[in-house]
Amino acid sequence: MTGSILNLINKRTILLDGGMGTELIKQGFPVGACPESWNLAQPEIIKNIHTAYFEAGSDAVLTNSFGGSKIKLASYDLDEKCYELNKAAAVLAKLVCPEDKFIGGSIGPTGKFLKPLGEHTEAEFIDAFREQCRGLVDGGVDFLLLETHYDLNEVRCGLQAARNIIGAEINIFVTMTFNKTPKGFFTIMGTGFPQFAQAMEEFQIPVIGANCTLDSKDMADLVKVMREATSLPLIAQANAGQPQVASDGTVSYSQQLDDYIQYIPAMKRNGARIIGGCCGTDPLYIQHMAEILNQDAG
Repeated sequence: MTGSILNLINKRTILLDGGMGTELIKQGFPVGACPESWNLAQPEIIKNIHTAYFEAGSDAVLTNSFGGSKIKLASYDLDEKCYELNKAAAVLAKLVCPEDKFIGGSIGPTGKFLKPLGEHTEAEFIDAFREQCRGLVDGGVDFLLLETHYDLNEVRCGLQAARNIIGAEINIFVTMTFNKTPKGFFTIMGTGFPQFAQAMEEFQIPVIGANCTLDSKDMADLVKVMREATSLPLIAQANAGQPQVASDGTVSYSQQLDDYIQYIPAMKRNGARIIGGCCGTDPLYIQHMAEILNQDAG
């Protein structure tokens, strides 16, 4: 692979992958288990999921490491395998990555809160993320993506951990998840995008954005708000609507494919430079998104 993903962003819109959890469930992933455990237990399935997204048109895929921090893994008694599971996540993705594509190391929230809302200190969060970052970087990711975060202080912990580990050649991107309210778009902690953008610019983060929670229509509207707040390249990854649980426990999403993809041009037009899917999206969604973006390349 030559060049960085930042170089490609300057040339055209980048397409990420879609949901990982959605695809794991299709492969029989048991409810309540640890997704990252399949990096060791079912490596072929993980590789096949990444391959499907690349074949659908993704320029970059994200590792199966969203919940791979030591704190998150501790709920499955897997915290001692933090490094091993995250390195495996990166290695599996790299094994199937085409020469001109990229691998992003997915780093989701711990699921816990910092004091005084929760029981954890910033030092504990930094330690939990540091081990995860070390595994992803040693496994060969091209960039790190702190994604689906809702607490700006937790993001700062993740960034501090990452910068303790990575070399200058690996970029860190950050997305937070925003809810649509009568007063605008805010995280559950009350953070608006302008506040988030200012904090990330102070950290010299090169690419920021939003993912999850919102459907593609609302995400397109949020992209417009994001563009007004920053000149940085923007990421937009919408859910396929809201999850709906059937009587048998199966989960579907409220936004169908045709409705979802009709707002992809608006995301790009409003300023998104990296577009992908989130919960409920799959390789078919990505395939259609690739066709749309390729029709209007640039």
